[in-house]
Amino acid sequence: MLRANGLSLILMAIFAACLVAQVLFGHAAYNEELLREGAGTLGLGAYLRSGHFLSALMENWESEFLQMGMYVLLTVHLRQRGSAESRPLDPSEEHEEIDAGPTPWPARAGGAWRAIYERSLSIAMFTLFAIAFTGHAIGSWKREAAERVASGRPPETLLEHVSGAQFWFESMQNWQSEFLAVLSLVVLSVFLRQKDSPQSKPVDAPHRQTGS
Repeated sequence: MLRANGLSLILMAIFAACLVAQVLFGHAAYNEELLREGAGTLGLGAYLRSGHFLSALMENWESEFLQMGMYVLLTVHLRQRGSAESRPLDPSEEHEEIDAGPTPWPARAGGAWRAIYERSLSIAMFTLFAIAFTGHAIGSWKREAAERVASGRPPETLLEHVSGAQFWFESMQNWQSEFLAVLSLVVLSVFLRQKDSPQSKPVDAPHRQTGS
């Protein structure tokens, strides 16, 4: 099982470690901020329900799912000569090999089931993006509400907050970095190699070769 699923297991372990670290450091940093403002500190459970934690967590998940959803869709029709992240420019160079085994039932069913299944990866990514976007909006709003109470300012509605500059600043600072990361991988894989990685072309492949 470890050999067959090692990549996902290690990624989950790294994700869990980073998430725990975010919780612990975020909890400590937020309590320091509250103490500076003369407010009471929060326990760990209360912090996990706070806007400070929810906003930070969801705005990053939001950008990740947007990045991957757009990447899945854009790579269907668009190409980048020489990039390992692109399908070949010439359709005749594509030779998809399907492993022996049962075909997934939606593919066999045809009709609407097959049409949905053909697009299920991007549908799933954008659904997760919508969930994370909503969570970010609520978390950011809760954090702003707590700050307004602490400073004696009047509250604002969720719609007012989502329409404001602060919420979109939080989103855009993450979105731009995610698309920069994808762009870097697409372009750098034209000229650079990583031996034995499926995200890289073979070490001896010419720069003009497209696809891995």
